Amino acid sequence: MTKDRLYVDRFSKRDKIMRGLWQLVRTLFFVTAPGPLFVGWRRFLLRAFGAKIGIGCKIEASCKIWSPKNLWMGNYACLASGVDCYNVALISIHDYATVSQRSFLCSASHATNTLARPLTFAPIVIKTHAWVCAEAFVAAGVTVGEGAVIGARGVATHDLEPWSIYAGIPARRISTRLISE
Repeated sequence: MTKDRLYVDRFSKRDKIMRGLWQLVRTLFFVTAPGPLFVGWRRFLLRAFGAKIGIGCKIEASCKIWSPKNLWMGNYACLASGVDCYNVALISIHDYATVSQRSFLCSASHATNTLARPLTFAPIVIKTHAWVCAEAFVAAGVTVGEGAVIGARGVATHDLEPWSIYAGIPARRISTRLISE
């Protein structure tokens, strides 16, 4: 077997144990505590596993969070039902940002320039007042600018400018987001 075909595991044994323990706790105590009555409980569990969660954050019970230690949420941020947060690298969701139902935040992929396909990863940043609409995909290394919107089922593979609206596959800027008071 050539060296290119060997898979290199970059995660420590402790990290794997903590993720395994998290999955057990998630299954027994996080997912089974649905609804608004248990939102504080879900925040507590995530914090216990290293997540940095601001005040007033809403995290639905059906969210999948790969590694709580790589999750940072500002105040009043939201992860809606069915969000898949594959946070191999840090995912930051700033104040008042919303990630809508069944969206996929994917901070990792695999290199395609070698048969070993090593894991590659980069942080995702979702800035203040940004909105990732239903079933949208945000790729590794992407920053969703302040107040930006990625439309339903859109695919963000590059940074999104502040206060702009994007849609499509791949996401293209379609207009400016205007806020009335």
